[in-house]
Amino acid sequence: MSTYIVGDLHGCYDELQLLLQQAQFDATQDELYFTGDLVARGDKSLECLRFAKSLGQRGHTVLGNHDLHLLSTALGIKKVKARDKVDAIFAAPDFAELMDWLRHQPLFIHHEKLNFTLVHAGISPDWDLSTAQQCAKEVEAVLQSDHYADLLKQMYDSHPNRWSSELTGIDRLRYIINVFTRMRFCYADHRLDFDCKVPLDQAPTELMAWYQCDNPLFQTENIIFGHWASLVDTPTPSNIYALDTGCAWGNRMTLLRWEDQRYFVQTSLNATID
Repeated sequence: MSTYIVGDLHGCYDELQLLLQQAQFDATQDELYFTGDLVARGDKSLECLRFAKSLGQRGHTVLGNHDLHLLSTALGIKKVKARDKVDAIFAAPDFAELMDWLRHQPLFIHHEKLNFTLVHAGISPDWDLSTAQQCAKEVEAVLQSDHYADLLKQMYDSHPNRWSSELTGIDRLRYIINVFTRMRFCYADHRLDFDCKVPLDQAPTELMAWYQCDNPLFQTENIIFGHWASLVDTPTPSNIYALDTGCAWGNRMTLLRWEDQRYFVQTSLNATID
């Protein structure tokens, strides 16, 4: 059995299947982990959702910001954006079943045996591993409850931007969601920044990537994440794995086989040729 982790799909189902063929992925024996954002922007978000769900115990995903947004639009909290190309999901006979499955997925996976941690965007500079696990469980419990719509209605805000163990209610839950699904840049004092969208090497000097902050966890734990497509080809520490390589934006999709640290790459089928 092999363990594979793939970067953000964003509806790029055909590239995923080519990538799995290249790696000789066997759904009866191997396991496949997704960094989240299964949906939106590519043409086959429905197929991506169905495939991830079909893997059963062989498949594992964390929730990304686009996955949470899909749940929000499914409830009519937000309007569907044409550019997300998710109309087929809403028209699917298994729509309700897929949405129920999606909201029961975790924000955080720690694989103790294989020694890696998987998130969509990152881990707070103020958390240790146990705090991250506990915070994820708090949000997951609400998402999987009958009151999940109330949380989704109130998650669209960038504050608070700094962790405190004294945070309660929606402020606490929103901070946790933003860390796990939206975070990229931080200040030295660990405040989160959501305004900067440029590549890391073009960012203002007062900002740093979340994994560059002074948290011992970031030096000791193998952390795998997606979300940050503009990090493509940017060197990261050896224990930090940035797997979103922008397939939906015409770049490529990346798959990592954990046991031998081998990467497999599939160029976007919609890549622009200069």
